[in-house]
Amino acid sequence: MRKNSWFLLVLLICSFVGLTGCATATGKEQEKPPQKVEQTQAIEEQKEEAKKEVEDAPIDIPSIEEPAAVPVTVDVIDPAKDQVIRTIVPEVLGYGTDNKKYEQELSEWAKQIARGTDTEPGYDQRNIPDKLDENGNIIKGQPTIVLEEAELVDSILTVSKEGGEVELPLYITASGYEESEAATLDQVVLASYTTYFNPSVTGRNKNIELSAEAIDNVILGIGDHFSFNTTVGPSDEEHGYQPAQEIVNKKLVMGIGGGICQTSSTLFNAVDKLGVDYVEWHHHSLSVGYVPEGRDATVSYGGKDFRFLNTTGVPIMLNAIYDKNGKLIIEVRTSEENAKQIKQAV
Repeated sequence: MRKNSWFLLVLLICSFVGLTGCATATGKEQEKPPQKVEQTQAIEEQKEEAKKEVEDAPIDIPSIEEPAAVPVTVDVIDPAKDQVIRTIVPEVLGYGTDNKKYEQELSEWAKQIARGTDTEPGYDQRNIPDKLDENGNIIKGQPTIVLEEAELVDSILTVSKEGGEVELPLYITASGYEESEAATLDQVVLASYTTYFNPSVTGRNKNIELSAEAIDNVILGIGDHFSFNTTVGPSDEEHGYQPAQEIVNKKLVMGIGGGICQTSSTLFNAVDKLGVDYVEWHHHSLSVGYVPEGRDATVSYGGKDFRFLNTTGVPIMLNAIYDKNGKLIIEVRTSEENAKQIKQAV
């Protein structure tokens, strides 16, 4: 019994010593050197600061750019060709900021495309009269074309706020006669005039002959416009015209085409008997011998022209008769029915 008690006492003491050793070892493990503790704290503090900076920093959300506004435009269309001839950006030309300047810009452009420039023809076009060939067939000329400048500007101004399309306001006027009556327009002579020339002056006479042929059998409908220069064309060597004397600045000089003014002056005196309306008419700087003073009509291709409107109220036809023996006759003819209408009007 005593032995057992002793054994238990020894065992209890050993267990206590073992536990004390374990506790000491654990305590030693938990104790860290001061340097490591400081490093750990510093790292933790840095983490906290970084976290706070991230939380406090504004969120940089990339901005979404608005799509660029599409500018308002006006397309100007040539209806004959179905093509856009110009795209106008009203804002660029001052619309909304200086409307007066904008309208002025449009007016200048409309004038330019209507009337043309030194290098580019415009839309405005004088009519070239029809005429009959030697077999009585109609040789078609070209109609009158007018671009209404003010109407074009107004149309563009109307759509300048919202944008859109504008067609050129082109007005086309055909000759004022019926093709079915062409064959009858030589029936009656309404007016006639004759001038004379020296048959021995070959160059000048050839020029008279060529210009007379150009206006022969020309048909002028009611209200048609006649231009000598447009109808006859260039009086140059390429078209067969020859050197001859002509009046330039009150002097007689040699030039290609001299003599065609006798044709234009003879025509003037013929149509003047019918009381047509003159659009353009010029005198020579010197008196000429083939018509009375003040009864001449000088012309120069690209310069002075002789132009008139057929205001007789009926279609007429011009006949030019060149006699190589020295005589030029220009007649104004029409049909018998038309002649009656003119007499009734008188």
